[in-house]
Amino acid sequence: MGDNATFADCRSHVSAQTDDYQHLLLNDVPMLDVRAPVEFAKGAFPSSRNLPILDDQQRHDIGTVYTQQGQNAAVALGLELATAEVRQQRLDAWSDYLRAHPEAHLYCLRGGLRSRTTQAWLKDRGIDVTLIKGGYKAMRNYALQQFENLSANAPLLVLAGATGSGKTLVIQQWQHAIDLEGKSLHRGSAFGGTFTPQPSQISWENAIAIDWLKRTQISDHPVLVEAESQLIGRIFLPQYLQDAMANSSVVVLEVPLQQRIELLREDYVSHALNHFKKTVPDDPWMALDAHVSENLQRIRKRLGGERCDYLVHCVRGAVKALRDSDDWGGFDHIIEVLLREYYDKLYAHKMQVREQQSIFRGDRESVLQWLAEKYT
Repeated sequence: MGDNATFADCRSHVSAQTDDYQHLLLNDVPMLDVRAPVEFAKGAFPSSRNLPILDDQQRHDIGTVYTQQGQNAAVALGLELATAEVRQQRLDAWSDYLRAHPEAHLYCLRGGLRSRTTQAWLKDRGIDVTLIKGGYKAMRNYALQQFENLSANAPLLVLAGATGSGKTLVIQQWQHAIDLEGKSLHRGSAFGGTFTPQPSQISWENAIAIDWLKRTQISDHPVLVEAESQLIGRIFLPQYLQDAMANSSVVVLEVPLQQRIELLREDYVSHALNHFKKTVPDDPWMALDAHVSENLQRIRKRLGGERCDYLVHCVRGAVKALRDSDDWGGFDHIIEVLLREYYDKLYAHKMQVREQQSIFRGDRESVLQWLAEKYT
């Protein structure tokens, strides 16, 4: 349902409004989002809380009536659905949130009747809340415009390195960086799932735009980002960001193979096993076997069938050795084969294109020291 059809026409009750989207986003101002849950799930802002005035079914029903019979009929249905009990439930939830976050602002999709109705109902209860002019759409457009402008004009540094080099550790330790993978809740490979659902594409874009805006308020130094392919899990890097990264200078992280194996073992296998011990306590080992084997099958075409079958065969022995003897050797072998015969070859091919853009090489400590000397 659009914002031209809701419980009541409350235009005469409008009080405080703001369109200072930069302030709202840079300062993580709490925001009361009264859109329906299905709208919130498609995209939201990190500091927003969804407490809808209409649930998904109500939104659907009123929207259908609005399309078929017009605004007056839709408003009439809204009034019918807004029983005293429903109104009390909504007001209680909003009031609790605003007591906990008195600085919060309010929005719906376009700053129309849903948010104005909410604002009027709250005012009747003696609670004043500022409405965000233009609603979610206006803030989203602002964030997207900033993201695109920054990609075109703000300096970037790209951190490259072979799989398992610990690029994320550098990103997390350097103050002037944006964690593209961290915000995506994915490590960016076939094995990169974190057992936590990824955000929506739109929510990820909003979060990255805000992070980048915040960095520009601190310094005009280049922002460090990790080299990525087009996809981080199911998150797609916008073309303008891909173009910016492709045209940026590159810092290369170099870490010995054994250290990379150990880091990948910890990040992927140990992390997965700890997860399954909590979620599948009856047989975490079988779950680990299935998890690793399924991830290998995802890259079967790129690995080659024979090599994939060999590694899948190795998994069962690796799980047994780990379970019976606390022996990580089997998994270390699997990781080494993957690195030597697949990931490192892929990385070497990609770096051929970017060799001339490389401006520094070193291990994690050296890279962080170089960044500190050059950009502080």
